[in-house]
Amino acid sequence: MTNPVNQELKQRRSIYALGKNVSQTPAQISETIEEAIRQSPTAFNSQTVRAVITFGENSDRVWDIVEAELKKVTPADRFPATQEKIASFRAGFGTILYFTETQTVHKLEADFPLYAANFANWAEQGLGGAQQAVWTALATENIGASLQHYNPLIDEKIKEAFDIPESWELRAQMPFGSIEAPAGEKEFLPDDVRFKIFE
Repeated sequence: MTNPVNQELKQRRSIYALGKNVSQTPAQISETIEEAIRQSPTAFNSQTVRAVITFGENSDRVWDIVEAELKKVTPADRFPATQEKIASFRAGFGTILYFTETQTVHKLEADFPLYAANFANWAEQGLGGAQQAVWTALATENIGASLQHYNPLIDEKIKEAFDIPESWELRAQMPFGSIEAPAGEKEFLPDDVRFKIFE
């Protein structure tokens, strides 16, 4: 059985060789990203996912901040390799910054105390679903991406640079752009290790 959604999911890979050779406009890409997040489920329909979509110099600024903060904590002899990695993200067409809106999470914790211990985890699940949806939607447009996590190291500088509300907690960064080299082969665990089926 060939499922079209699964076929689309197979296109989603971590692409590290990014470029700026995309055919879509920033407005078209933003619309794709926004709709993918909009249609992603969240617990209690809480809609706690937030995103900042950056292009051009604004995208570069994200990676300038990452590089500057990493330079403070990376041994000097290892920093050139770090710079090279950051340059590969900067080479892309844009970057998505993913956030969780914590004020909503805390309100749910107060309003539904029986489930209070779960709302942070549920918000994270909602974020993961949104990231998967965006990543796949971009892949179907032949736009490559990867998911990076330089938070909380960069949180304060990002908030200052992009005027981020205090209640938005940075969770991940997604550089994206044209696919300049394909991803390598993907290995999977055996099915009997990952799944149990009872008919």
